[in-house]
Amino acid sequence: MLETMTDKQKFPGRETIAGPIEETQTFAPKFGPDGLIPAAVTDAQDGQLLMLAYMNADAIAKTIASGEAWYWSRSRSALWRKGATSGNTQRVVEIRTDCDQDTIELVVEQTGPACHTDRRSCFYRAIETDGDETKLILKE
Repeated sequence: MLETMTDKQKFPGRETIAGPIEETQTFAPKFGPDGLIPAAVTDAQDGQLLMLAYMNADAIAKTIASGEAWYWSRSRSALWRKGATSGNTQRVVEIRTDCDQDTIELVVEQTGPACHTDRRSCFYRAIETDGDETKLILKE
């Protein structure tokens, strides 16, 4: 079983950063109370949003070390490497964080579809309102 490290063992505590978090060069991710941080995944070629997943400190550390995308599965309560079973891998080109470091963006080279439905992106439907009815429209 993978030994889990705490956020503070992997990344510096935010309390150690002098000055505003928005101006620091120190990577100090702000994890939620559940120990997770959302990760938006975009395609390196065209910038399309492919998927949204969650990462814990271990997933971020493994992603940095391996150059492949690792996530935390909330449904299985386990780490998973994207493509481990499907072969639809994500090679990480760049890791970005937002201004207050509470969201990650992984810029990836996607092999195969990113979505478990076999689509390029998990965001393949748009919400449309027609009178009083709100429905989903396929946008592939």
